[in-house]
Amino acid sequence: MFLPLLLSSAAVPAICAAQTPPADVFAANRLAVLGAGATGGTATSLVVRRAYVGQGLTGEVETTSDVATGRFVERRQLGPTAGASAFDGKTAWMQDPSGAVTPQAGGDRPAVAVNQAFRNADLWWRADAGGARVEALGVDPEGRRLKVTPRGGKPFEAWFDCATAHLVRVRETQGFMTFDFRYADYVRQAGRALPKIATIDDGGGEASLQTLTLISAVRGAARPAAAYTLPKGAPRDWTLPAEGRITAPFRLANNHIFVDVTVDGKGPFPFLVDTGGHGILTSPTVAALDLKSQGAMPSGGSGEARPTSGYVQVGRLELGGMTLRDQTMLKLDFSPKPVEGFQVGGMLGFEMFRRFVTVIDYERNELTLIDPARFTAADRARAGVAVPFVFYDHMPQVSGRLDDLPARHNIDTGSRSEVTVARPFVERTKLRAAHPEGVTAVDGWGVGGPSRSYVIRARSLSLGEVTIERPVAGLATQGKGVFTDENFDGNIGSGLLKRFVVTFDYDRQIMYLRRIATPPADAGAFDRCGCWLNLGDDGFEIKDIASGGPAEAAGLKVGDVVTAIDGATVRGMPLTDARAAMRVAPTDRPIRIGYRRAGAAAEVSLTPRDQIPRR
Repeated sequence: MFLPLLLSSAAVPAICAAQTPPADVFAANRLAVLGAGATGGTATSLVVRRAYVGQGLTGEVETTSDVATGRFVERRQLGPTAGASAFDGKTAWMQDPSGAVTPQAGGDRPAVAVNQAFRNADLWWRADAGGARVEALGVDPEGRRLKVTPRGGKPFEAWFDCATAHLVRVRETQGFMTFDFRYADYVRQAGRALPKIATIDDGGGEASLQTLTLISAVRGAARPAAAYTLPKGAPRDWTLPAEGRITAPFRLANNHIFVDVTVDGKGPFPFLVDTGGHGILTSPTVAALDLKSQGAMPSGGSGEARPTSGYVQVGRLELGGMTLRDQTMLKLDFSPKPVEGFQVGGMLGFEMFRRFVTVIDYERNELTLIDPARFTAADRARAGVAVPFVFYDHMPQVSGRLDDLPARHNIDTGSRSEVTVARPFVERTKLRAAHPEGVTAVDGWGVGGPSRSYVIRARSLSLGEVTIERPVAGLATQGKGVFTDENFDGNIGSGLLKRFVVTFDYDRQIMYLRRIATPPADAGAFDRCGCWLNLGDDGFEIKDIASGGPAEAAGLKVGDVVTAIDGATVRGMPLTDARAAMRVAPTDRPIRIGYRRAGAAAEVSLTPRDQIPRR
């Protein structure tokens, strides 16, 4: 997250008269910040330290910025976790809690960094407002309200106090969340006025509020450009065997990749392998390891809910001869037992992918981790077609197409779907109207709970130069959560990737795709029975019924518990097998479904059919 660095103070002219142009508002703000007659001096760097309290954590945030250009490095130490975000004038970058550093060229991250640099340098004081587009939005109780769009940035709103001309509020959308930054109790330090108190409100209520209190501000001479540039090197907190690589088996369950991981010598625990996630332990694993969690941060995912997470410290993660040491991990129940069909132990996410070249062989169900320095030209030649990507936060984002429309696709092995299309893209391209033969259904279940989509069969999808014909696409319908983000268009999951051997080289920002000889039988298939099943106490509980689908026609209802299929009890049947069977069930043969409703047993005949067009 980027925190705007703000400055202000002095006797200033009124700025809230209707006829006052934005240029006069900015001039009054400059007077409030620097005082009468001030030129800003020759010092061009500013280091501001603030104490942090919020989301169950305490710590400190230090922002070093170049006052002339706005470039910056913001470092955070919050409870047990540390990180940084920065902008060198050209490249935005971040450092995650594990110490890995990555450039940020995907989504809205470059634009958000430009916005912060714009405010750091107070570019709106310039005669042309620093090249920004400025729109007057009137006056409200908080002050004079302006909409500002910096050159190379994105729109944000700013409120200036009518009496003092201090900047008192900034509203900015970052990703799929809208943040309100408020500033109060201005004091003079380092030759200018600074807000003593800054608060960050992400819309999650009082529990998610964050407060920063000014500790100190120091002016200094200009720092060299290298002070803001992306550092070289990567953490060496891992070991591999002498050959520089390991291969471990995985299970593909519900289109999710699971490997057995030992944590601090205990386990193994089943861990989901997820390019779209971070290192996570679930609550049962945290309890089994007797770890203590700190913090209560809101988390987001495919559903609309926002569960909270905390941080835990882990000494050692082991997988098939690979050891990862001293990791700060999240505690989060991202996939409860009823959703996956078994108790998930945790997640291996960005931190693992950032350290190793990672090969996911969906044909052999094998995961290979390779020392990036020993990923050879021969390895690359075998890997398949190279697809460049950029990082959107921790997510690989590739350029491609959907139905011949240019699209930015996030690569998310933690998604069970083929592709989920973000709602802003759906609405902008009128994609739903172009596919009237779809069906509305729950087609995923993530951190935020169930996600509902209008499911269609797209004409084609491209990842770089690789094209997949007739994929199953879920057009997101929810009004909250990650699929309301306008900064990506498609989210590509293992449902589609399992047609390939997929290699990720995060160092070089390249994904390789090599088609497997015989794709799985359910690749490109969509549920033919019209219901979503989760694991229940004595069977599979129906959590959703597609309107007009086979399950509804058979008389099944949400809350029914499936106990038998064609006379065979489902006790002991893996949930993933039941879901896969529903995708490929023959359409020419009815299925007998035994179920229990309100304690009473019954049986119906369900006739599978294609809910969306065939391939």
